[in-house]
Amino acid sequence: MNRNFFLIVITITFSAFVLLLSNAFAHQSQQKGYILEHEKDVIKKEPGPHDGGGTTTVNNFFVKDKNVKVAFRKRALHPGSSIGYHLQKEEEVYYILSGTGEMNMNGETFTVQAGDAILTHPGSSHGLKQEGKEDLVLIITYRLP
Repeated sequence: MNRNFFLIVITITFSAFVLLLSNAFAHQSQQKGYILEHEKDVIKKEPGPHDGGGTTTVNNFFVKDKNVKVAFRKRALHPGSSIGYHLQKEEEVYYILSGTGEMNMNGETFTVQAGDAILTHPGSSHGLKQEGKEDLVLIITYRLP
């Protein structure tokens, strides 16, 4: 029991030290005028946004900084998933990294694929559906209110 207790105490102490050290470096980076985030640290599974349905994987970057004025995320729409049709309130850019999708923009439907960039103006409505067997992976960015 003493050995196990000692190992647990050492493990907890080491973990706390690593957490404090990483927080210190993160704070130092913010003071230097930038934030570095790693995709693996900000990943989560979500249903398709705007009632799109299916399963998506999203990386929401920089959400912990309350002073950030722009949303920046990477989203993978897995087979059968989509971003539901919705009204856009601010300019938004979708940049397709890989895969193929069907975009519905103000009632017009067209195919999007890797290398395509779509700018949506305020007052427009749009939705995006993954097509084919490969994930539809895109970068989304827009100004936060």
